[in-house]
Amino acid sequence: MEKLRVSANGLKPTLVMIVVQMSFSAMNIFYKLAAMDGMNLNILVAYRFLFAAAFMLPLALFVEGNKLMKLTWTILSQTFVSGLVGASLAQTFYLRGLAMSSATFAMATTNLVPVMTFILAVSLRSEKLGWDRAAGKVKVLGTIVGVTGAMILTFYKGPCIDIWNTHIDLLKNGISHEEHPRLIQLLGIFLCFCGSFCYALWLTVQAKITKRYPFPYTSIALMNVVASVQCTIFTLCLERDWSQWKLGFNIRLFTAAYSGIGASGVAFTMAAWCVQMRGPIFVSAFNPLTVVVGVFAASLLLDEKLHLGSVLGGVIIICGLYAVLWGKSNEMRKVDQLHALPVKSCNNQTKPVTG
Repeated sequence: MEKLRVSANGLKPTLVMIVVQMSFSAMNIFYKLAAMDGMNLNILVAYRFLFAAAFMLPLALFVEGNKLMKLTWTILSQTFVSGLVGASLAQTFYLRGLAMSSATFAMATTNLVPVMTFILAVSLRSEKLGWDRAAGKVKVLGTIVGVTGAMILTFYKGPCIDIWNTHIDLLKNGISHEEHPRLIQLLGIFLCFCGSFCYALWLTVQAKITKRYPFPYTSIALMNVVASVQCTIFTLCLERDWSQWKLGFNIRLFTAAYSGIGASGVAFTMAAWCVQMRGPIFVSAFNPLTVVVGVFAASLLLDEKLHLGSVLGGVIIICGLYAVLWGKSNEMRKVDQLHALPVKSCNNQTKPVTG
């Protein structure tokens, strides 16, 4: 029974990250719908973090209100950077790129997040490479395999696979991404790439924050407050037409509320908890899963064609993700074994090492 409980606890971060990536995939679809409905992207980002701050701040005060006294100027400065790179810049770049390219291509640019996070985490010593151990080698190999699968999914189409005929196109009244000039699409992919780099940097910064301040509700709430102030001021400087700020009971309101509460609130808190439990590389390894879910969702809801390359790339991504999870679980097992080793005290009595 004890082994079963430990196994369930070890599986929990994996299940949490699957839910996080599914929520991000749904958010990408709603983003595209809001953009095609004519919603200003800067205003959408501002509303997202206003909703997130309004939701997370009371929740953090209720759950971790007694932890506010442990805040330091170092934590607050890191939170400011976290809000800037992980929220304001990441979402501004990504939404701009999403409007200029297809939903599939926009999500596919996130396939480089694991590699970026790996380099940043090792360079900033948030995690060790562990190349001298089998688990470390498998973890690196799994990251490369996952990125390779995402590249295949993105750049190789192959024969069309018509496994369902939903004929649902939620963008049928909007502008198709194929009507954009090629140069605009390339610029959109580049902006999405910049957004992915900012997200990878956020994961690394969040790992630093959790070591000093292991309270995910409060740290994410503060991040959203900072991001809401930054994005609102930035948007007010650019958008003076107040009619654009009006939200009716439509896709614009739903997208702003869902992306704020569901993604920046709940999903980011879950991701921050997983960073605390397993590190930034573990969390970033799930990013290609967003591409897999997003491609199938786009084929179902946006009438984008499903091709052999999508299925093949998805299978390779899952294999790479499994390799990363196996390597990470072995590293965690080694750490637990080291903590359980007995040590000798000064009077030569053996005592167990406790965490």
